[in-house]
Amino acid sequence: QVQVVESGGGSVQAGGSLTLSCVASKYLVCMAWFRQTPGKEREGVAYIDSRGDTHYADSMKGRLTISRDSAGNTVFLQMNSLKPEDTAMYYCAAAPGMCVGPALQSYEYEYWGQGTQVTVSS
Repeated sequence: QVQVVESGGGSVQAGGSLTLSCVASKYLVCMAWFRQTPGKEREGVAYIDSRGDTHYADSMKGRLTISRDSAGNTVFLQMNSLKPEDTAMYYCAAAPGMCVGPALQSYEYEYWGQGTQVTVSS
């Protein structure tokens, strides 16, 4: 059973930064971040694959950096210039195969974490 665990969420003021972390219990080729607010569909934020290729959603492009450690099991999402509309539960997702892009579709990901809350106040 693959486990995916997120951390790093919290409360920040608008314009602030947060870095989220995600640890998978085994190496998985494609790792991604999604976010969701109550009553809305889960939205893809960014992904990174085994070659280090990345993709970012237009809604947050320019304010995000996704990276992974040398072992590849841990993925980071650095978020800058946060806005109140970025408030959401952020989920880490992983898939054993290559990322399917450019769109981030939740059905492409087999393993999910429980989420970490990000709250941005104005």
